[in-house]
This record gives sequence, structure tokens and C-alpha cells, in this order.
Amino acid sequence: MIVAHARGTLAYRRLTLAMLFAGFATFSLLYATQPLLPTFARTFDLSAEAASLAVSIATGPLAIGILAAGSLSDRWGRRPMMVAAMFGAGVATLLAAVAPGWGTLLACRLLTGLALAGVPAVAMAYVAEEVDEASVGHAMGLYIAGSAIGGMAGRLGVSLVAGAVGWRWGLGMLGVAGLGLAEGFRRLAPPSRGFVRRGRGERFRLVALFRDAGLPWLYLEGFVVMGVFVTVYNYAAFRLEAAPYRLGPIAVSGIFLLYILGSVSSAWFGGLAGRIGRRRVFWIPVAVLLTGVALTAATPLAAVVAGIALVTVGFFGTHSIASAWVGRRAVAARGQVSAMYLFFYYMGSSVLGSAGGVAWTRGGWPGVVTFCLVLGGVAMAGAIALRRVTPLSAMAT
Repeated sequence: MIVAHARGTLAYRRLTLAMLFAGFATFSLLYATQPLLPTFARTFDLSAEAASLAVSIATGPLAIGILAAGSLSDRWGRRPMMVAAMFGAGVATLLAAVAPGWGTLLACRLLTGLALAGVPAVAMAYVAEEVDEASVGHAMGLYIAGSAIGGMAGRLGVSLVAGAVGWRWGLGMLGVAGLGLAEGFRRLAPPSRGFVRRGRGERFRLVALFRDAGLPWLYLEGFVVMGVFVTVYNYAAFRLEAAPYRLGPIAVSGIFLLYILGSVSSAWFGGLAGRIGRRRVFWIPVAVLLTGVALTAATPLAAVVAGIALVTVGFFGTHSIASAWVGRRAVAARGQVSAMYLFFYYMGSSVLGSAGGVAWTRGGWPGVVTFCLVLGGVAMAGAIALRRVTPLSAMAT
């Protein structure tokens, strides 16, 4: 009989530290180029929407790769796939740092996204197979914490280094850090004991992923709120570096410290939803996000920063509730349902993040605000629709 790792054991501590490294590396490498978009626009003579491809061309392939990575890990194993993914993404980021031109840089970013698909797609399965049931929540919490901290630290670190010695050094520094985290994961993550090879894996059942009345709305929520979040952060730098603010890249990078609020809000809204119900709570973080978008339309810098803070709080709160709700509604093919939610989530970053660049180019920041308010309105309509979806407990009676 295989004994799962329990909280308090040395193996459990090694595994959770490894998962912290995995989350940190994934989101720092994935969004490393976001604060560099204005720099790319100047360096390569690009429009804002063209520069945004440095982010979108990584998140799009990652979204597609997630759909296949789970099934591949059924044959190859969870730990080997995560190790290969982290090393591959670190190497691709180093190559991006020395890319001779814009096309080559985009190719390296595409490879980064494809490589990273192997981490979020199998992280939950790896933890569930290796950790005892009572400790799974804590272990996954550290992975999510690493993701939030990595998303903030990666953007901030690249901005600071790029502002001091150039963007190539910034990406190179992060690529080296990514390889260090990959090696740390390889050394720390215990060999799989609960993994059972599944041949060609479970057949992907597309119809089943949309049969539940609530799941399509939750997929839509992930798509649009991620679109709002990425759009605001993609083009806020362009606005803050222009008149009347004229902030330098290092000062602008300070907005990524607002991610700390997101880490807090995800836990707080998740706990609130657990106490009084997801249907009653879900509209609240969506309303916070909408309020934040509207507030960024103001001119005073303090109002703009406060608006971005509210967008951050609202996004993380919405995502935390939606992702947990997906797991609750998925009575069958849970891994595939989760992969489909992540697919829409990252496609929102890729497709809507670039579409927001068109809004910026044609309408400036008012265009971005209008675009995001429309997306937020769709999210609110989805929240209202979800209130009317029959709970699974009622369907079972």
C-alpha cells in the first residue's frame, strides 16, 4: 500500500517547496514581457497592439497546450513533465533575451508558452496523487501563492533590471532564475509514488464539458475577466509613461506591487463564498472590477492607481470563486473540465489582451475603459445567470 505524503513530514515539506518554485517560475516567465511592452514598441517601432504580442503569443499556445498536456502526463508522468516544462521555459526565455529581431523574439515567446503548459495542466494531479487528502488544500495553496508572488516579482524584477541596464539583461536575468527554479524543483520534488500510467489516457469528451448548465457560464467568466485584467495591465504602462504623468519605467513597474492585494482578495472572497454561498457572492468581485475600470478613467494619478488596485482585487476574487465553482460543478471528467476552464482563461489573456491594444491605439485610455466595461458587463450578466442555475445538490434530490 502506497502511503501519501502527510503535512509535517520531510517529504511533504520538500514537495510543497517544489510546488512553490513551480508556481513562481510559471507566472514570472509567462508574463515577464508585460512591463516591457512600451520598450518593445520604441525599440522595434511597433504599435501598442503589435507590442502586446510579446504576451499574447505565449498565453495563446499555453491555453492550447493545456488541453493536451494533461493526457500526455498520463503516459509520461506528472513530475517528469513539470521538470521538462520548467527547464524548457527557462531556456526559451534566455533565447528571447538574445533574439536578434522582433520575429525571433516572438518565436521564443511562443516556445515559452508551449513549454509552460506542462505545469498548470498537471500541478493539481501531481499534488492529489502524492499528498494525503487532508493536506491537498494546503499544498495547492502554496502553489497558488507562488504563482501570485511570481507574477508580481517577475514583472517587477524585469522592469528594474531593464530600467537600469536594458531589457535584454532583464529577460536574461529572469531566464537564469527560471533555470535555477527548475533545478530546485527537480531536486526537491519527491519521485512519484501514486502515479499510475494510463496508456493513451482518457478520451477527451468535448460535449460532456459543456453539458452542465453552469460550466459554460464559468468558462465565459474566466475568459472575460482575464481579458479585462490583462488589458488594464498591458496598456497602463503606455498611459503612465505618456503625458501628463511621464513616469519612468521603474516608477511604472511599481503598479505590479498591487498583486499583493490580489493574493489577499482571492483568499478573502473564497472564504466568503464558502460561508454564504457562491451565488450570493460572485457578483461582488465583478462589481469591484467594474468600479476599478471606471475609476481609471479619472485624471489624478492617485485615482488611476486606486482603480488598478480595485481591478486587481476584483479579478483575483472573481477567479478564485469561479475556479473553485468549476471543480464543484465537474461531477465527471474533472481534469478535462479544469483544463477547459484554463483554456478559456488563458485565451482571454491572449485574444482580449491584444484586442485591448486596438482600443488603445484607436481611442486612447477612454477606448480601453470602454472595451473593459463592455467585458465587465458580460461578466456581470454571467454572474446573474449563474444565480439562476440549479445547484447540483438540488438536481440530486
